[in-house]
Amino acid sequence: MNTVVLYLVLAVTALCVGTALGWLLRGRLAERRLRRKQAFFGLPDNAESLLVVNRDPGAGPELTVVRHDAFALLELAAVVRECNAHAQLVAHDAAQQSFGERTEFCVGGPGANRRLAAHLHSLLPGVRINTEPDAGPDRGAFQIGTERYRMEPGTEEYVLLARLTAGQGKGARPVFLFCGQRAITNQAATRYLARNHEKLARKYDGGSFVLLLKVVNSAAYGADVVELVGDVTKAAQSAPAVKALQPQPKHRAGS
Repeated sequence: MNTVVLYLVLAVTALCVGTALGWLLRGRLAERRLRRKQAFFGLPDNAESLLVVNRDPGAGPELTVVRHDAFALLELAAVVRECNAHAQLVAHDAAQQSFGERTEFCVGGPGANRRLAAHLHSLLPGVRINTEPDAGPDRGAFQIGTERYRMEPGTEEYVLLARLTAGQGKGARPVFLFCGQRAITNQAATRYLARNHEKLARKYDGGSFVLLLKVVNSAAYGADVVELVGDVTKAAQSAPAVKALQPQPKHRAGS
């Protein structure tokens, strides 16, 4: 009888120890996962960040955003909260901080978001976006290096997702750009980032990247179906080649 009781005590003790070790291991893994996430987003505990967005052109002087940009901001706010950090919502024409002071999430297109247009000009010189309202089929088209990407509204639309540190090293606070051809593509890019940040952190190890995403059949599937077209970092960060001027023919005297 004493032997049976001893075995029961040993079994219960082993079970308790195993449970405690399991909880401890899971806690440490969760802590490591959180730290990696914080490092990728540049959001340590209690850090401040900016959510920069363009104004709804049909609204009044108050900061009002279109529906899908609002959904994109909600996706980003959840990421910030999960990092134990804080976010401040700022209109594109009111954000005047310098690059790298705080993590920045900039949502919109260059035609409506002045700050995003400045980031594209300064950091991604290889990207050109047609913002002309009367551009026909080229309206909103992306030119990245030598490649052009036109949108077919509701069927095939593109968005750039970028993490940029401007060569300031791994400790610098990054700027994330979500630059889409339509507002629904901005939401798709923020959702893609939230779902794939661990894979992106492993691949790019805290560095800069520019990804071109394609949103497929948004008229039916909304922002849910997203395909990675490719990594366009090199082309986006390279200034477009300037064509050399052709020498003018020399005219002989008296001719």
